[in-house]
Amino acid sequence: MKEQMKEQISQSFWNKRIVVILGALFCCFLWGSASPAIKNGYSIFGIEAGDTAGRLLFAGMRFIIAGIMVIGYESIKEHKVIVPERGAWKKVFALSVFQTSAHYFLFYLGLAYTSGVRGSIINSVEIFISMSLAVWAFKTEKMTVRKAAGSVLGFLGVVLCITGGSFQQVLSGGFRIEGEGALLASAFMSAMASNLIKKIAVKENPVTMSGWQFLTGGITLTLIALLMGGRLSMQSQLGIPLIIYMGFISAGAYTVWSVLLKYNPVSTVSILGFMNPIFGVILSIIFLQEESEATSLVVLLALILVSLGIVIVNRKPKE
Repeated sequence: MKEQMKEQISQSFWNKRIVVILGALFCCFLWGSASPAIKNGYSIFGIEAGDTAGRLLFAGMRFIIAGIMVIGYESIKEHKVIVPERGAWKKVFALSVFQTSAHYFLFYLGLAYTSGVRGSIINSVEIFISMSLAVWAFKTEKMTVRKAAGSVLGFLGVVLCITGGSFQQVLSGGFRIEGEGALLASAFMSAMASNLIKKIAVKENPVTMSGWQFLTGGITLTLIALLMGGRLSMQSQLGIPLIIYMGFISAGAYTVWSVLLKYNPVSTVSILGFMNPIFGVILSIIFLQEESEATSLVVLLALILVSLGIVIVNRKPKE
């Protein structure tokens, strides 16, 4: 009876419109801050563009912290240490490959060769790839005119961002495989992970699975980095709070977003995801001084198309 009352109180709180809006915006702010935080981290930890081992170590440390945060939070909430069932470990490792190891290796690689503004906009293509995979590969959704229109707008925005409005720019070196190409591949890995977690969540606790996949993925990245001779040289005391904050980006955003989805319709929460690239661009202006790129007509148009695409794809159809 007491547990039922707690659940009812939680539901009444998380159902409030202002709580949904502020909670979703909080998550979008965290996700949007990832690109500028990573690029600043490269400077603080002395990681050069070609230092693959250093990038892997930097990412690995972040996700070990994120995993500990998620597992710790859920363990306190459940009054016991949460551990996946014996048969679920294969799913944990599969998720860690797509959601952490491969995804963030490519994401960190891409950001070393492009701007935070471009990274924030290109990363948003994950939403449209995820929806396409759900329709054509995982068969969990049906394609509609609304979803198709939103996806076309979103993809156009990303293409515009990459090309700068001219394919001549791509041919002359405006597109780099290790930069924009890696970010596109990263978005595909993240989209795969999103669909896998939806499928796995039918039988497994998604928070438990994500906490342990963060931890195992982070350990994997760290071990590979150390074997490659990866080292970090902290240039400022800001490195410690930065790496903790970066762990919180994943742990905090994922936990709050999961709670919002638990108590509200998916479309009500996901439609606010259009703020992800907007926050990313704004924070890149503030922390990376990329205002000249962010305020260009092409980038603004790309941002509008991507944000509009996200809204259309996630808008709840009228009854």
